Amino acid sequence: MTPRFLTLTDVAETLNVSLTQVKLLVRSGDLPAIKVGGRGAWRVEASELEAYIERLYAQTREAIERQQAGGQPVTPGPGSGEEDTADGRQDDRRP
Repeated sequence: MTPRFLTLTDVAETLNVSLTQVKLLVRSGDLPAIKVGGRGAWRVEASELEAYIERLYAQTREAIERQQAGGQPVTPGPGSGEEDTADGRQDDRRP
Protein backbone atom coordinates (compact mmCIF):
# COMPACT_ATOMS: atom_id res chain seq x y z
CA MET A 1 0.00 0.00 0.00
CA THR A 2 1.33 3.41 -0.97
CA PRO A 3 1.53 5.92 1.89
CA ARG A 4 -0.85 8.87 1.67
CA PHE A 5 1.90 11.42 2.42
CA LEU A 6 5.46 11.55 1.08
CA THR A 7 8.51 13.33 2.42
CA LEU A 8 10.19 15.89 0.19
CA THR A 9 13.06 13.42 -0.20
CA ASP A 10 10.59 10.78 -1.43
CA VAL A 11 9.22 13.28 -3.94
CA ALA A 12 12.73 14.16 -5.14
CA GLU A 13 13.52 10.47 -5.66
CA THR A 14 10.24 9.86 -7.50
CA LEU A 15 10.83 12.80 -9.85
CA ASN A 16 14.58 12.09 -10.10
CA VAL A 17 15.41 15.70 -9.21
CA SER A 18 17.26 17.34 -6.34
CA LEU A 19 15.72 18.06 -2.95
CA THR A 20 16.38 21.75 -3.64
CA GLN A 21 14.20 21.60 -6.75
CA VAL A 22 11.36 20.00 -4.79
CA LYS A 23 11.61 22.70 -2.12
CA LEU A 24 11.38 25.34 -4.86
CA LEU A 25 8.29 23.64 -6.30
CA VAL A 26 6.65 23.65 -2.87
CA ARG A 27 7.61 27.27 -2.13
CA SER A 28 6.29 28.45 -5.51
CA GLY A 29 2.99 26.65 -4.97
CA ASP A 30 3.45 24.48 -8.07
CA LEU A 31 3.45 21.40 -5.84
CA PRO A 32 1.01 21.68 -2.91
CA ALA A 33 2.40 20.50 0.44
CA ILE A 34 1.56 20.75 4.11
CA LYS A 35 3.60 21.27 7.26
CA VAL A 36 2.83 18.75 10.00
CA GLY A 37 3.96 18.21 13.56
CA GLY A 38 5.73 20.42 16.06
CA ARG A 39 8.86 20.64 13.95
CA GLY A 40 6.93 21.49 10.82
CA ALA A 41 7.96 18.58 8.61
CA TRP A 42 6.82 19.06 5.02
CA ARG A 43 4.69 16.37 3.40
CA VAL A 44 3.21 16.03 -0.08
CA GLU A 45 0.06 14.03 -0.53
CA ALA A 46 0.62 11.25 -3.09
CA SER A 47 -2.47 12.36 -5.03
CA GLU A 48 -1.05 15.92 -5.28
CA LEU A 49 2.20 14.55 -6.68
CA GLU A 50 0.28 12.52 -9.26
CA ALA A 51 -1.79 15.59 -10.20
CA TYR A 52 1.43 17.60 -10.59
CA ILE A 53 2.89 14.93 -12.88
CA GLU A 54 -0.29 14.89 -14.97
CA ARG A 55 -0.09 18.70 -15.33
CA LEU A 56 3.49 18.36 -16.56
CA TYR A 57 2.42 15.76 -19.13
CA ALA A 58 -0.34 18.10 -20.36
CA GLN A 59 2.07 21.05 -20.56
CA THR A 60 4.58 18.92 -22.46
CA ARG A 61 1.92 17.74 -24.94
CA GLU A 62 0.86 21.36 -25.53
CA ALA A 63 4.46 22.48 -26.05
CA ILE A 64 5.07 19.68 -28.55
CA GLU A 65 1.90 20.56 -30.44
CA ARG A 66 2.98 24.24 -30.60
CA GLN A 67 6.43 23.23 -31.85
CA GLN A 68 4.98 20.95 -34.50
CA ALA A 69 2.54 23.64 -35.64
CA GLY A 70 5.43 26.10 -35.94
CA GLY A 71 7.59 23.67 -37.90
CA GLN A 72 10.19 23.46 -35.12
CA PRO A 73 11.93 20.19 -34.26
CA VAL A 74 10.43 18.32 -31.30
CA THR A 75 13.54 16.45 -30.16
CA PRO A 76 15.33 17.69 -27.02
CA GLY A 77 18.34 19.85 -27.71
CA PRO A 78 20.89 21.94 -25.86
CA GLY A 79 19.31 23.84 -23.00
CA SER A 80 16.29 21.54 -22.88
CA GLY A 81 17.24 20.15 -19.49
CA GLU A 82 17.95 16.73 -20.97
CA GLU A 83 21.72 16.87 -20.59
CA ASP A 84 23.26 14.17 -18.43
CA THR A 85 26.08 14.59 -15.94
CA ALA A 86 29.31 12.61 -16.09
CA ASP A 87 27.87 10.00 -13.71
CA GLY A 88 24.85 9.44 -15.98
CA ARG A 89 22.37 11.37 -13.86
CA GLN A 90 20.33 14.14 -15.40
CA ASP A 91 21.84 17.58 -14.88
CA ASP A 92 19.30 19.26 -12.58
CA ARG A 93 21.25 22.40 -11.74
CA ARG A 94 19.08 24.59 -13.93
CA PRO A 95 15.70 25.73 -12.64
